Amino acid sequence: MTTSASFSWERFHQAPIVGIIRGLPVATIRSITQAYQEAGLSTLEVTMNTPGASKTISALRDEFPNLNIGAGTVCTIDELTIALDAGAQFIVTPVLVEGVIKHTVAQRVPVFPGAYSPTEIYQAWSWGASAVKIFPATHLGPQFVKDILAPLNEIKLLPTGGVSLENIRAFFTAGAIGVGMGSSLLDKQLIQNADFAGLKEHFTNVISEIRNFTAT
Repeated sequence: MTTSASFSWERFHQAPIVGIIRGLPVATIRSITQAYQEAGLSTLEVTMNTPGASKTISALRDEFPNLNIGAGTVCTIDELTIALDAGAQFIVTPVLVEGVIKHTVAQRVPVFPGAYSPTEIYQAWSWGASAVKIFPATHLGPQFVKDILAPLNEIKLLPTGGVSLENIRAFFTAGAIGVGMGSSLLDKQLIQNADFAGLKEHFTNVISEIRNFTAT
């Protein structure tokens, strides 16, 4: 397993989307990841409640060395240890877990903790979050991002949950530095049909929506 390469912020800023893989078999994940890379995306999260998550993270690190491969749904120190041992290059949590966040920061690994309220968002940032995952962003929307950044403009926000091809541009216009996307990015029907060429085209369409907000 490759463990030496650290998270590439340069690649992330060129395509600031965190794709979220949950509950899929490893063979399918490999095909998704190939399409993901070919489309120009770079940052992929495998949730720890995916069967065989640690082995999948290790395999993706080996097979796709130019991608940022991380672990999501990390809620305990034990899960964090397993994820880091597997080679996860970044950590995502669904909620605020102080120990997980601070330990990840101490390891100099990027961490995107989930937070919902202004107080939670500020707390996550004060603990050293690389960016704060606004979760779930489904009902909050782009205006919430704009409202948070008015008084807390130094905080980097990564809305997740409810981000789609139709509204992704609005989140970036509001000031998000990136987004997390699960089912709206990893189209279930295309995956069930093993239409990975179609999935790659879908990825490309999503990227094109935020081209003006990406590093060149």
